[in-house]
This record gives sequence, C-alpha cells and structure tokens, in this order.
Amino acid sequence: MPPTETVLPAVNQQGLDICSTPRQEMNLCQLDTFPYEFPGREIRINFEITEFTAICPFSDFPDFATIRIEYVPYERCVELKSLKFYINSFRSVKVFHEHVINIILEDFVTSCDPLNVEIEGDFHVRGNIKTVVRASYRRP
Repeated sequence: MPPTETVLPAVNQQGLDICSTPRQEMNLCQLDTFPYEFPGREIRINFEITEFTAICPFSDFPDFATIRIEYVPYERCVELKSLKFYINSFRSVKVFHEHVINIILEDFVTSCDPLNVEIEGDFHVRGNIKTVVRASYRRP
C-alpha cells in the first residue's frame, strides 16, 4: 500500500495580517562577555528574567514571559548589564514565542560560546493557553 501524502492546512486561516519583525531589523543590543578565569571547572550559571516583553505578530498585543537561562561557561561569561539591555530590546519586536527563544539561544551561543546552555521562555497565559518554549545547545 503506497504511503498517503499528508496535506497541511493553509497558513493563517484566520486571514490576519501577520507581520513579524525581520531579523535584520530587530536592532537588538549586543551581548558582552568577560573571560572566565577557571576554564575546565564546570559551574552552572542561572538567570531568571521575569519581565520579558515582545509583540505578538498576530494581534500586535504585548506578550509577557519569564526567560530562564542556565549555562556552563567555557572561556567567557555573559555580562549581566548587557543581558538586561539585550532582553529589553525585544520590547518593540514582533516575534512568535517559538522564534524568540531560538533567537536568544543563537545570540547567546554566538556571544559566549558556552559548553552548554538551556533557555526557557515561560509565557503568560493568553486566551486560556499557557506556552512554555525550551531550546538547548551543547558544544561539540
């Protein structure tokens, strides 16, 4: 019996004007780092950022979340003030929950090259739905 081809429904069946901010137009602040003075000694660093805000591309309403980052540094640690500015620079960005966590992960890995990092976006309830998005990276 030949496999049947699954046809996905059309995107945006609600007919809404979906307009995410293009990556090159996000104007995110840069993440700064400093040298980790104990390379080879694995420590875990945890951040909990309770006031994350971005804009929903469907509704143009703000989305609120707690962002949690846990990482093990390799040769560099992320500097906290730059992390605060970086996270706050999402406030005017239209981005889906699933995408923002991947963007944060990519930028974090690019800036400090950790041994591993786990990022979680715990988004506030919207329309009776709670969303939690997790992404991780492990240095090869």
